[in-house]
Formats: sequence, C-alpha cells, structure tokens
Amino acid sequence: MQPKYHRIILKISGESLAGENSFGLESKTLEAIAHQVGSVAACGVQVAIVVGGGNIWRGIAGSARGMDRATSDYMGMLATTINALALRDALEQNGVDSRVMSAIEMRQIAEPYIRLRAIRHLEKGRVVIFAAGTGNPYFSTDTTAALRAAEIGAEVILMAKKVDGVYDSDPKTNPNAHRFDSLSYLDVLSKELNVMDSTAASLCRDNHIPLLVFDINEPGNIVRAVAGEHIGTYLGGESHD
Repeated sequence: MQPKYHRIILKISGESLAGENSFGLESKTLEAIAHQVGSVAACGVQVAIVVGGGNIWRGIAGSARGMDRATSDYMGMLATTINALALRDALEQNGVDSRVMSAIEMRQIAEPYIRLRAIRHLEKGRVVIFAAGTGNPYFSTDTTAALRAAEIGAEVILMAKKVDGVYDSDPKTNPNAHRFDSLSYLDVLSKELNVMDSTAASLCRDNHIPLLVFDINEPGNIVRAVAGEHIGTYLGGESHD
C-alpha cells in the first residue's frame, strides 16, 4: 500500500465495536480492526485512534432518562476507556505497539493525555488510543477527534461507521436516500446532516481538517481510506484529489 497520509486520526464509534451485536464488544471485529491498523502502521503511517462508548453507555441517553447530564457523560467516558483497553489488547496481540492515553487520570490503566507525549509516541511508531473523550461533559467523542486532530497535527480524520457514507436521509428507512460523494463543512452545518455534532464540524472547518466517512464493516476499508481510495463521503470543502 502507498499511503496518502502520514499522520491520521481514526475515529471508531462504539457501535462499530459491537459488530453484529447491539451492545458490548465483538472479538471478531476487534481482531479485524487491529489487523488493518497494524497493516497501516507497518507502512509508516502514524495512527491515533479516538473511540466512542455507545456500545456500552451513551451519556445523552442517560440524561434523557432523567440522570444528571454531567454524571451520565462521565459514565460515557468510562465506557470509551473500556473500549480503548480492549482495542489496545487486540493491537498488542497482533504485534502492534500501542498506548492508551486518557483525558481523565487513571494511572493504573492508562497514561494521562499529554499532547507532546502523544506526538512522541506516534513518532516512535506506536499507535495511540485516546480515551475518556475530552475529559469534560457536554462534549462528544466526535469533538474529541476534531480537537485531538488539531492538537497533534493530523492530516485527516477517518470516521469509521456502520454506514458507507453521508446520506441526505436515513438509508435504513428510506431506500431512495442519496449518498454524497463529497461535502463542505458548511454543507454539513447548513443542511444539518447527521455526520457529527456542530462543535466538531466547526472545529474541523476552522482548522482545515478534512474528514472521510466510510463503512468499517467492509473488509479492508481502513487500509483503502489511508491509501486515499474513493470510498465513502469526503468532507472538507476541497476535492478528494
């Protein structure tokens, strides 16, 4: 593989880690992701990963049921840490040197997030997994991906989902839903497309960080995304080429 990018953020939703299940972790999915990330890292690409926690707990869902929003969001951050540890284990078992860095201090299980230390890990060829979101309630892991991408100087955010791009409506309920090949962040904000929250989209737009939304369930798609192949939907206000 000839990579298009040198340093990337791979954003993996918690739901993706559940595989064919509706919740929890699926070992087959973890193994497939670890294998692809290992292939990418072996080509000299510096890989940082942001994981969601929706397969275990969603902060906004807890809040909707009457729980204090901040408490619910902190529980979601702990869910992302569980996913990060599981992903690190899968990577290590595939021979990929990796580190978990948490925005909330948990010294027994993860390093504290320090920007320069994260960059140093990447420069040494280690995969870095960012856990616990931004460490603050009211912010999504999409916003974490945008923030960390800006902090470490990532060239692109690869957003791995259970859908093969961005649509004008839900393709699960509308068979005539149209998939976009490319969009600007202004389109995402003005059309209120369900790609990422407005804070994350604004951060990406303001810092000129492109984003590729693609289907993680398609074998080999992470490698294809890093190689710059035309898969999914490209965001950034510029041509995919």
